[in-house]
Amino acid sequence: MSRLPVRPLLVVLSASAFGLAACSSPSGTPTAATTTTAAPPTTTAAPTTTAPPATPTTATTATPGPNNTAIAAIPRALRSPAGTVKTAPTVTVPSGTPPKQLESADLIVGKGAAAGPGDTVTVQYVEASHSSGKVIQSSWTGQPFQFTIGANQVIKGWDMGLVGMRVGGRRELIIPPSLGYGASSQGPSIAANDTLIFVVDLQKIG
Repeated sequence: MSRLPVRPLLVVLSASAFGLAACSSPSGTPTAATTTTAAPPTTTAAPTTTAPPATPTTATTATPGPNNTAIAAIPRALRSPAGTVKTAPTVTVPSGTPPKQLESADLIVGKGAAAGPGDTVTVQYVEASHSSGKVIQSSWTGQPFQFTIGANQVIKGWDMGLVGMRVGGRRELIIPPSLGYGASSQGPSIAANDTLIFVVDLQKIG
């Protein structure tokens, strides 16, 4: 994890392999592993609810984030492939103008407990940036990343977007600049006002 998020992204993917560990400095060891691969939205989208499908591979919409902030569903045509649990996913960077609000989709619905504010979770993730059009970081090349939801240890997009996710699941998040790093550039791979795309696997709660 090395740069994921966090209010500046303290965490941006930090925490040993990620950089998601502190809202101010996204650091981590993971670097883009696959070429096929932690802010509330300003626009309001219709709130969606989590409805875990019968099969874990059915994509669904994530639950609304904290403070009842609506989270929109990623259009099916723009979602990354579901892939297979325990295997690094492939991330698709949508073309065109990126969304101005947080978007989410459960690529694989977990069967375990649902994560919520205050829970310490262990995840694997792959990150891509809209500006680069490619994967720029992955915890799969190192160690899983651990953080506490809602504790400002990662970017807002993660604190909001992972609420309601179930253990064993895989969720894709498209995070606008307002919930990511804002106008701060995080190096050549993350430009100022960049949109970030994550595919996150929730391995454990606690």
